[in-house]
Amino acid sequence: MTSTFIRHELKAFWRSKNTGKSIAIRIVMGLLILYLLINVLVLGFFLDTVLEKIFPKEDIVVSFCGIILIYYLSDLFMRLQLQELPTLRVQPYLQLPVKRNSLVGYLAFTSLLSVFNLWPFILFVPFVLKIVATDSGAITALAFIISIAGLTVFNNYLALYIKRKANLNGWVFLIAAAVIILIGLSDFLWHLISIRKISYLFFGHLINHPVLALLPVLLGVLMYYLNFLYLKQNLYLEELGSRGASSYKSSTEYPLLDRFGPVGDLAGNEIKLILRNKRSRSALIMGLFIMFYGLIFYNNPQLGSEGYKVFVGMFMTGIFIINYGQFMFSWQASHFDGLLVSKISFTDFLKAKYLLFTIISTGFFLLTTPYVYFGWRTLMIHFVMYLWNIGINTTMVLFFANRNYKRIDLSRGAAFNWEGVGGNQWILSLPLLITPFVIYGPFALFGHADIGLALLAVTGLVFIFTRSFWIKQLEADFYTKRYKIAEGFRNK
Repeated sequence: MTSTFIRHELKAFWRSKNTGKSIAIRIVMGLLILYLLINVLVLGFFLDTVLEKIFPKEDIVVSFCGIILIYYLSDLFMRLQLQELPTLRVQPYLQLPVKRNSLVGYLAFTSLLSVFNLWPFILFVPFVLKIVATDSGAITALAFIISIAGLTVFNNYLALYIKRKANLNGWVFLIAAAVIILIGLSDFLWHLISIRKISYLFFGHLINHPVLALLPVLLGVLMYYLNFLYLKQNLYLEELGSRGASSYKSSTEYPLLDRFGPVGDLAGNEIKLILRNKRSRSALIMGLFIMFYGLIFYNNPQLGSEGYKVFVGMFMTGIFIINYGQFMFSWQASHFDGLLVSKISFTDFLKAKYLLFTIISTGFFLLTTPYVYFGWRTLMIHFVMYLWNIGINTTMVLFFANRNYKRIDLSRGAAFNWEGVGGNQWILSLPLLITPFVIYGPFALFGHADIGLALLAVTGLVFIFTRSFWIKQLEADFYTKRYKIAEGFRNK
C-alpha cells in the first residue's frame, strides 16, 4: 500500500494547478538545504577542533559527550517550530477496503523523511568515526551511532506527538515550549542543573558499556508506538451520528467571549485556528518575542528619541495586527466557500476580526507596561500607539484583506513558506508603518510633539467610536470582490 499512496500523491502533485510554482519553490528550497547540509558536514569534520577551542581544559571525548543532549534539546525546540506534520488525504481511503494500520503506518513512516533527521548524523558521525572509533574501537563507535539514531527517532516522534496534541489544544504547544525554555534557563542562566553533566552521565558510560545504546532505541520505538496509537484513534476527522449532535455546545470555550454572542464564537474559533496551526501560531509567537524590542532602543541613547518610541510602541502593540493581518481572509481560504454560503453574517465576521485584534493588541500593550521603567511618558506613547493600532491599523488591514486573493494552506509549516505572499503584503506594510509619522512627524519637527501624539490618539479614538460605520463600508467593499477572492482561494 505504501507504493500506492506514494503514486497517488505524485499524481496529485503533477495534476495541481500550481505544479510549476511548486517545482520552482522545491528547487530553491533544495539548493538552500543542500548548502546548509554542506556547512553542517564541514562543521562535523572539524568538530574536534571546535570543541578544543570551546573547552580547552577538557578531554575532547568528554566535551563531545556533554553537548549531545544540548543539541537534542535545541533540536526538539526547532522541530516544534519548523517541522511539518506528514499529511495524507485519508477521507477517500476510509470508505475503501484499506486497512487503517496501512494508512497510519504510511503517515508514521513518511515523517522520518525530514531534513531534521539528517542533521545529527552529518554533524556527529564524522566525529564518531574520526575520534571515538580511533580511541575506543568500532563497537563503541557503532553504539554511539545507534544512540544518535535512537534519539533522533525519539525527537522526531515526540515533536510530532506534541504538535498533533497542540492541534486540539493550543496550550499544549505553549507548555511544551515553556518547559524546554525553562530547562535551558535552569542550566545557562540560573545554574540549577547541568545538561552537559547529565549528557556525559549517559554517553560517558556508553563508552564502557555499549549495550546502553539500546536505551535510546527503546525510547524511539516507544514514541513511535504512541504516535501510531494516537493517529489510529484519531484517524477520522469527526464522529458522525446522533450522539455528536446531542452533545453540541458553543464553539467558543473562552468565557470572556461568551458575552459577544456569534461574534465571540467567530473570534474564539479564530483563536483556535491561530493556536493549532504552525504558520498562524508563528505570528503570535513572533509578537511575543517583539516585546523585547524596546530593550534594543530604550537602552541605546542614540535610539532613545521620542520618534523611535512612537515606532517601537506601534510595533510592539500592533505587531500581531501587521504580521497576521497581512494575510487576512487567507487564513480561512480552505473553507472560504463554506463561509460564503453559510448563515454567518459578514458583519459579524468583520466584528470578530476587530474583536480578535483588540484582545491580542490589548494583551501586548499590557506586556509592554514594564517599560514604564523608562518613564511614564514612554508608557503613554505606547498607549497612544495602542489606540492607533486598534482604531486605524485594524481598519486598514481589513481594507487590504478585500484585495488579497492568495490562499494559505494551514497544513504547511511556517519555515521558508512564501505561500500567500504577494505584492499586496508589501503595499500594505507601507501605510501601516508610515501613516502615523505623516501626522506626528511635522509637529515633532517643529517642537510640538505633544500635539502630534494627541492627534494620533484622537484619530485612533475616532476610528474606534465610528467602527460600525467602517464595518459597513468594508462589508459593501467585500461584496463587490467576494467572488474574485473565492476564486483566488480555490487555486491550489
